[in-house]
Amino acid sequence: MSRAFTREDDNEAIADIGERPVSQHRNLVTEKGLAHIEKELARLREELGEAERSSNRERIALVSRDLRYWTSRRETAEVSVPEPGSDVVRFGMTVTLLGEDGKRHTWRIVGEDEADAAQGSISHVSPMAQALFGKGVGDEASVNGKEFEIVGMKAG
Repeated sequence: MSRAFTREDDNEAIADIGERPVSQHRNLVTEKGLAHIEKELARLREELGEAERSSNRERIALVSRDLRYWTSRRETAEVSVPEPGSDVVRFGMTVTLLGEDGKRHTWRIVGEDEADAAQGSISHVSPMAQALFGKGVGDEASVNGKEFEIVGMKAG
């Protein structure tokens, strides 16, 4: 049989999947973010078992890679809860902004793995969060050449 029809190339493809990049920033998470990590780990362990039972080497490699990523994120997770009554923006807070266009924007500042702008949450390392930290109601923040006034904030 010709070597052209062997599955040797599959081994190389599996070996070349690479690792998921892990952020160099502190892995701050909310309590909900930690629960999300735990849920991902449980799901991936179950999925790995299924892939091993079916001897699906490609699936085993992909799930193992994701399991390494989430294990790393769990090991470095730092749960941070905002101080109630804080008068400045901190991690875990929900902040309402008034843009120069008159539109209101509300963002919850969360960990990188839990950020989802479509759901109103942004990463603590995002430019917006960085511009807001340490500021209070009435202060302005500038991001990408646009001005925003902080008009409200609350813990959690």
